[in-house]
Amino acid sequence: MKIVITSNGTTLQSEVDPRFARASYFIVYDVDNDSHEVVDNAQSADAVHGAGPQAAENISRTGAKVLITGNCGPNAFRVLGAAGIEVYTGFSGTVFEAINAFKKGELKKSSGASVKGHW
Repeated sequence: MKIVITSNGTTLQSEVDPRFARASYFIVYDVDNDSHEVVDNAQSADAVHGAGPQAAENISRTGAKVLITGNCGPNAFRVLGAAGIEVYTGFSGTVFEAINAFKKGELKKSSGASVKGHW
């Protein structure tokens, strides 16, 4: 299973980006084979409008089933939900710590957006 973590950098030691749609990068981590890839989010991060849905569609294309981030707005949350992607918000720390917390079942699934739109 693939999970996506918003990141300020390109390594597992990078800090989790508190923003979903405007995150610098997405780390796509495959739990089954302990591998990862980095997806540059510049296109969504620099978008004038629609960054949330655009970033959600990009995440959906990776095949991920889980998103871990600091915050997620309502438009992105709806698109992620429609794509069958579970969202976990409120995380801070490194990408590596987020992965471990997920594996240990320490994260709580979000039931809705954690911020208003255009955060």
